Amino acid sequence: MNDLFHKKVIFVGGKGGVGKSTSSAALALAAANEKKRTLLVSTDPAHNVGDIFQKQVGGDITEITNDLSALEIDSEKETSQYLQTVKKNLKGLVRSDMLDEVNRQIDTAGSSPGASEAALFDRLVSIVLEEKKDFDLIVFDTAPTGHTIRLLTLPELMGVWIDGMLERRKKRNENYTQLMNDGDPVEDPIYEVLQARKEKFAKVREILLDHKQTGYIFVLIPERLPIIETKNALKTMDQHHLHVHHLIVNKILPEEADGEFLAKRRKLEHQYLQEIRETFADRTLMEVPLFEEDITDFEKLQKFSAYLTKQFRGGE
Repeated sequence: MNDLFHKKVIFVGGKGGVGKSTSSAALALAAANEKKRTLLVSTDPAHNVGDIFQKQVGGDITEITNDLSALEIDSEKETSQYLQTVKKNLKGLVRSDMLDEVNRQIDTAGSSPGASEAALFDRLVSIVLEEKKDFDLIVFDTAPTGHTIRLLTLPELMGVWIDGMLERRKKRNENYTQLMNDGDPVEDPIYEVLQARKEKFAKVREILLDHKQTGYIFVLIPERLPIIETKNALKTMDQHHLHVHHLIVNKILPEEADGEFLAKRRKLEHQYLQEIRETFADRTLMEVPLFEEDITDFEKLQKFSAYLTKQFRGGE
């Protein structure tokens, strides 16, 4: 736990329904209990952060405790704001008689695959770069696995795409300059915008790849599909040098749970737990029991958080 709390950013991912949001909230609360100024950010469209803390949480940073704040990112709102920014950047660069058509094309692009992720990523970048100075730790509760991977690999993909765009703009400007009688360089505001975005993405990519600053945790439960999905996700993350060193194995049936049905279920679960321990032997595993009641209030979350803290510290 101490190693994780030395990070500046933690991303929590996993299959839907495994307790990812609760685990994220518990981790953030554990850090706040250690007097770390902590910001919990939800990028999951399901948004459970406000429900967990029983407090209204939205697009603005909301204080939960003295050392814990929370924020829920609305992907639809972010997409709308993102498109408005694109329109603003293009205004003055496009002929007035074409502006309406360009804006229509931009609005159409807003409903295309990947548009909301691009907008979400833009906000994530801003949070990482701008809020780090005000918080000791930022915990991101991400959407289900596939979405998380796409989001975290966007800096790499966008960097390659922008490099291509910059090269094309550069050649266009060089060709245009050669046609000018005086040969003066052509000022290209689009080139400047692309260059600024490239530098911004490069900064956040550097942070994501720096394991002294950034940690990755996946949550799973002892069932077949979450094990398979986690195994595939970690393989993909490793390929992008986003190494997941910690796993939370959640909702394990406690030994004291009685009844014939639970006894049979526990027997099957033991097989899955053994598979998890063997498959992820090179990762740090935190095994958390299934609690008697749902985590629906601050007191129960404190209990979950205390259990996680104990697990991170090796049961001390």
